[in-house]
Amino acid sequence: MGVSACLLGQKVRYDGGHKASDFCQHELGRHVEYLPLCPEVGVGLSVPRPTIRLIGDVENPRAVVQKTGEDLTSRLEQFANVRSEQLATLSGYVLCAKSPSCGMERVRVYEEDSNANVKQGMGIFAKRLQEMFPAMPMEEDGRLNDPLLRENFVLRLYVYAEWKQLTENMTKGILYTFHARHKLLLLAHNQAVYRELGRELGELDDVTQAFLDYYILRLMTALSKPASRKDHTNVLQHVQGYFKQHIDSSSRVELADLILRYHHGEEPLAAPLTLMSHYLKRFPDPYLESQSYFHPYPDDLRLRYGL
Repeated sequence: MGVSACLLGQKVRYDGGHKASDFCQHELGRHVEYLPLCPEVGVGLSVPRPTIRLIGDVENPRAVVQKTGEDLTSRLEQFANVRSEQLATLSGYVLCAKSPSCGMERVRVYEEDSNANVKQGMGIFAKRLQEMFPAMPMEEDGRLNDPLLRENFVLRLYVYAEWKQLTENMTKGILYTFHARHKLLLLAHNQAVYRELGRELGELDDVTQAFLDYYILRLMTALSKPASRKDHTNVLQHVQGYFKQHIDSSSRVELADLILRYHHGEEPLAAPLTLMSHYLKRFPDPYLESQSYFHPYPDDLRLRYGL
């Protein structure tokens, strides 16, 4: 996984400091191998260094050294280009917020020869990274403090990592198996795409690279919107039907009540899922056991206890 080097405690920021992320270093760090990068240091800038600003058009700003006026735009873009093969191996990226090179959103863009600015820009390196790998999960360190966004990013990270492991030897059968494994997850995040991709896969004749690129971008875009309590409730009630013939009436009432309490915000998502996992051990079901929805990432991250 790619990460802005300052988020791992490396003192590479313009002021000689860092922005160490406890989550990246000590929680997610137990499960991923990092590629730490600092584009500004990567293009030869010193530590510490004069500040850089985004200047001009919000959609296509220039990265300029405030003190000297030196334009670093092409060098920061080229930093991504020359590392394209290395970046292509990544399953996700955590970027440093507000950075003129790495910020994903709300980066200040200044008017020419003025301090007037709008928080509507995107860092030069981050934008190039997104252009090169549009399906790859990307997130900012600050947004990862939100439990919903944190869970959503890690979920996408693991789905995309699984996809990348399969693409070298992709066949129609492997693609169908991958899609089937993530059906409940997709259903929770985007019912329309769930139906559309299912229909398109059913009509698929040949697995072309164009279709694979289309498929993974649609899947990852659909998963990028965090699932609501209503959406999770629909999936939970759908799964509940698999257990009706196995559990007694009091257990059915208990499960239904727990799902409703989750729906009303009285229980975390982990509560009904834990009970369902218990029933799944007692009454195995091959389809449910294959579903990533129940264990989309390592359980010790405890990400669903805050949802």
